[in-house]
Amino acid sequence: MTPQTTADATLYDARPCHLGEGALWHPEREQLFWFDILGHRLLSREGDRPLDWDLGECASAAGWIDRDHLLIATETGLWRLALATGDKSLLCPLEADIPATRSNDGRADPQGGFWIGTMGKAAEPGLGAIYRYHGGELRRLYPGITIPNAICFAPDGRSAYFTDTGVGRIFRVPLDAEGWPAGDPVLFVDVAAAGASPDGAVTDAEGAVWNAQWGSARVVRYLPDGTPDRIVPLAGRHASCPAFGGPGLRTLFVTSAREGIAAPDAAQGCTYALTQEIAGRPEPRVRL
Repeated sequence: MTPQTTADATLYDARPCHLGEGALWHPEREQLFWFDILGHRLLSREGDRPLDWDLGECASAAGWIDRDHLLIATETGLWRLALATGDKSLLCPLEADIPATRSNDGRADPQGGFWIGTMGKAAEPGLGAIYRYHGGELRRLYPGITIPNAICFAPDGRSAYFTDTGVGRIFRVPLDAEGWPAGDPVLFVDVAAAGASPDGAVTDAEGAVWNAQWGSARVVRYLPDGTPDRIVPLAGRHASCPAFGGPGLRTLFVTSAREGIAAPDAAQGCTYALTQEIAGRPEPRVRL
């Protein structure tokens, strides 16, 4: 099956991120949030007005707690962030005793837990891990990860997806009713076989996985059986994280990065958007 190529995604926000990541559509606020990990910023927009929060350390992923608070993952912990004031309160440490690591990809699961990956700040092999925060407990699920990415979930909450970007394969793992792994990960799709590197991912209402592919200037949609179905091109070479939002959850937003590009042009590190006929699904609330 040859995947369909859509129209190019268009510019949503021109502020360049050194390492854009962690796109999240807040369903109650109807507002997109994303991070510049190495710029230590959380970004958003209210209409034409750009917003940003200086977080003071590497921060990479978020889930929504309620209308006015996000859970954010940083290099030292999981925090409750008050959007009105920027005040943070610590929920739990996250490798705070390992200064060589930082957080990377993360997302809430349908059971209200939050999965978060860590990695070496210089992408040292095997230095990171994938964790799940649920019911006040942070549990390490998968150690020995180099660059954790593509964390997302089937709509029914009975499967999770993740990758180690350097390995180049996205895995699927069954989950129990509480959202904990209930078996070994199995191969979902070998992205490296197509000459690409898997980065962040999100699922749509049909259970397909949309994977941003670092270095390939695109997002690829994979059907639940792993078949590539469509390709969304964008001008940002290092596509990093997709999220569905907008009216009817039919806008695909995608962050990108300038990291590793010797002479980036104005298109690199920006955030992009494209309206789709396929709807996403509301991002689950993180239940503390």
